[in-house]
Parts: sequence; structure tokens; C-alpha cells
Amino acid sequence: MTKELNNSIVNLVIKTGENMDINLSNIKGKLQNEGYKLTTQRRAILKAIVDNHDDHLSVDDIYNIVRKEYPELGIATVYRTLQLFEKLNIVYRLNFDDGCSRYELTSDSHHHHHLICLKCGKVLEVKLDLLEALEEEIEKEGQFTIVDHNVKFYGYCSECKDKSQ
Repeated sequence: MTKELNNSIVNLVIKTGENMDINLSNIKGKLQNEGYKLTTQRRAILKAIVDNHDDHLSVDDIYNIVRKEYPELGIATVYRTLQLFEKLNIVYRLNFDDGCSRYELTSDSHHHHHLICLKCGKVLEVKLDLLEALEEEIEKEGQFTIVDHNVKFYGYCSECKDKSQ
């Protein structure tokens, strides 16, 4: 493992745009509780996701980032690691109906919503969550307990909208 990777992630606590702390010791604890180790490959994959936390990276995106420093790492390792991270609730898999799963770090709060441009495919995040009041009303009726929701809005980003006018 390179010294740069080790230094940047060993005592990692990062503030993301969602006021979410990513603490490596918590992640390491989740892995250890299930009998896994935070290997060099897993650290590198985690670092790629953390360093690009504003993006919605696909497996190929993560693989291309990590293989620059670890060319021996195979794409199958990325797939397996992401499956493990998803199982342990470290990452969340997103589906934007483009045939490609994308990943982002799991948040303790509700997942944010996404705006998806139909022309260029750009994905923007919406931090505003007006559905919490609706969730509370649904749960007050007592017939359903909501644990999460997922909202995607489809339309045109400002760049594509401007180009078409």
C-alpha cells in the first residue's frame, strides 16, 4: 500500500456535502464485526468513493480510478467489494434507469433525491426533502412503517435547456 493512501484514509473523517461523517474506524468495525478485514484493495475502493463523494460512480468509474495506482486490481474485485460494502450498509446502490448501477456513501439520514437530465444524463442531487411530513402522516394511520424512500425527477439540466433554446 502506498504511503499516500495509508495517510489519507487511516484516520479518515470527512465532511461531505450532506454533513455526513465518514469515519474509517466505523467502517473498519463494520467489516470486523462480519469477519472481514479492511484490505489494501478495499481501502483503495473506499478512497475512490470518498474522494468522489459528489459523483455517482459506476463500477467502471471506480475501477478506472483505482487501477491508476493499483493496475493489478481486477474489476471483479471492485464488484465483490461493492457488494460487500452494500451488504454492510457502507455504500448505497443507485439505479438511474440507464442500465448502470452507481454507488454513493450511505447516509444515516434519508437518501437525497436526484434530478436526471434526459439529454446528457447528468445527475444532480436535491437536498430538500419535503416528503418527511408525508411519511409522518402515512405512519400516523398505523398501517405502514416507512424506512426509506427514493425519488427521481427526470427533465433537462440548465446546460441542455439553454442549448435547445
